Amino acid sequence: MSKIAVHSLPLVDVIKDFAEAFTTTYTENCGEYHLDLPPHIGEGHIKGISFDGGFGLILYKCTFLEDMEFKFVVDEIHPLKFLYCLKGELEHFFQNSETSNTIEQYQSSIVASKNTNGHILHFKANIETQIGSLEINRKIFQKKIECELKSLADELKDLFKDFEASTEFYHDGYFSLEIADLFREIEKFESNDFIRHIYLEGQTYKILTHQIIQYQDDLNDYANRSLLRQSEIALIDKTTAIIETELESLEPVDSLAARVGLNVNKLQQGFKYLYGCTVNEYIQKHRLELAKRLLLSTELNITEIIDMLGLSSKSYFSKIFKQAFALSPSEFKKKNRNERKKNAHT
Repeated sequence: MSKIAVHSLPLVDVIKDFAEAFTTTYTENCGEYHLDLPPHIGEGHIKGISFDGGFGLILYKCTFLEDMEFKFVVDEIHPLKFLYCLKGELEHFFQNSETSNTIEQYQSSIVASKNTNGHILHFKANIETQIGSLEINRKIFQKKIECELKSLADELKDLFKDFEASTEFYHDGYFSLEIADLFREIEKFESNDFIRHIYLEGQTYKILTHQIIQYQDDLNDYANRSLLRQSEIALIDKTTAIIETELESLEPVDSLAARVGLNVNKLQQGFKYLYGCTVNEYIQKHRLELAKRLLLSTELNITEIIDMLGLSSKSYFSKIFKQAFALSPSEFKKKNRNERKKNAHT
């Protein structure tokens, strides 16, 4: 395992420490520092940028050839960190502690060390790991939060006001779709001038805003949480698979939600996010597309098709089919049969 000690706090000096340890160089553009990993260390890069008010962002996109440990051990109060594991897995230790906190893909962690204790980040070898780290110097950042923090949960309020780092703090959970989207947008944004600096600052503040909302949502029982997390997308995919394979005997939406382990609101939110429609609208679209294929490619009659769609009313089926395709099912089947015959004779 390689261990690198970082004895600096200003973000630019952190990047310099990395560059010196890796025996490589870094570049700077409009306050953003970029370090490409040299081949003897691995593949990928580390980027960092500081904003006004004691706020900064470090982005790690790294595949190390051997286990890598970054030890932030400067003898000063360390920044409050918001860590996001976008890909891979990260272990976090507080300095002088043997207990690690594993941050898995789609998890976020809020970490604050006590007094001048530092942080240790452990990256596993040969695994691409993408980490976003929001860094806040609370003493400087306090000017940004001079207004009352009445709307925040007590723990979070105390955390932001703990300028002297009198208390250690750790909280983890799965981050929301909004936060995942913000990091994806940062990754895609290609401008390299002053516009990028403004853009990154705006996106980073948005991430912090959503993180605060998410923390307060985390305080609710799981069944009562309203935010859909990135990790729960797999449960939406599971629901669509059920819809597609069990259309003949499909359960009500609330039963589907319970079956995959989501509450109804989250299930509906996921379908709106992924497909732009409600669960029932998705089911109806799937029924209509299947009906269309069956009418085009089989000799099944309308009653048989209705049974396969999980419907019981022929008039209702005719109504929704005509609304979608401007023809009744029988008219649609007749028209396409005639067109196939016509094409066969040409």
